[in-house]
Amino acid sequence: MRQPLIAGNWKMNGSKAETVELLNGIKAGIGEVTASEVAVCPPFPYLYLAEDMLKGTAIRYGSQDCSREESGAFTGQVSAAMLQDFGCTYAILGHSERRLFNAETDAIIARKYAVVVSHGLTPILCVGETLEEREQGKTEEVVARHLDAVLESAGAEALAKGVIAYEPVWAIGTGVTATPEQAQEVHAFLRERIAKKSAEVAAGVRILYGGSMKPGNALELMAQADIDGGLIGGAALKAADFLAICKAGDANV
Repeated sequence: MRQPLIAGNWKMNGSKAETVELLNGIKAGIGEVTASEVAVCPPFPYLYLAEDMLKGTAIRYGSQDCSREESGAFTGQVSAAMLQDFGCTYAILGHSERRLFNAETDAIIARKYAVVVSHGLTPILCVGETLEEREQGKTEEVVARHLDAVLESAGAEALAKGVIAYEPVWAIGTGVTATPEQAQEVHAFLRERIAKKSAEVAAGVRILYGGSMKPGNALELMAQADIDGGLIGGAALKAADFLAICKAGDANV
């Protein structure tokens, strides 16, 4: 059985004081989480707080992005080596907001994926369609394109070293959530597509749901056969809500 992963994507939220409060809140309740793997991805400036405050706990942490370059004259970028230096486990790649606001292409994201893996970090590869694409019946076409960019450039073996997050763009931050059946359908499609390259990798890779998962729907979503946890946005900013989702992950082990 695949261990559930609940990863909090804090996006560009919080202050130093708020980060300390949130981390303390999660730490205080993490003992009640018995089976799920838990990770937080704060903004870059607060990674040092995660490194310091999460020592000795089971809570892992990561970044919200990573440069595709190793080092050099790339102002404002953060390399995989730097993330590794801070003890990060994860790096979120290809989030829909990065694709939209930073014009990140599938090729760029695939390159980032390879760099992150080469430094021993675990990429969380985001894939997902917009509302317009879903209404046009292009969901499978879009998520296949996002997935294939990594499969074709890095191979199934590299995919085994990462995590996939299906995030329907129309359900991110909108309060609208894909039904468990809608989410499961896409998760199953992704797993089947990976299986065409490697049945072993497909069976083991974790595929998270990332579209307005919250305490009220987490249990039902993660009860689906191919949903292995969540990439949590807004609910990750409240310790009680985040921990409730983690416990929902436990219930499906």
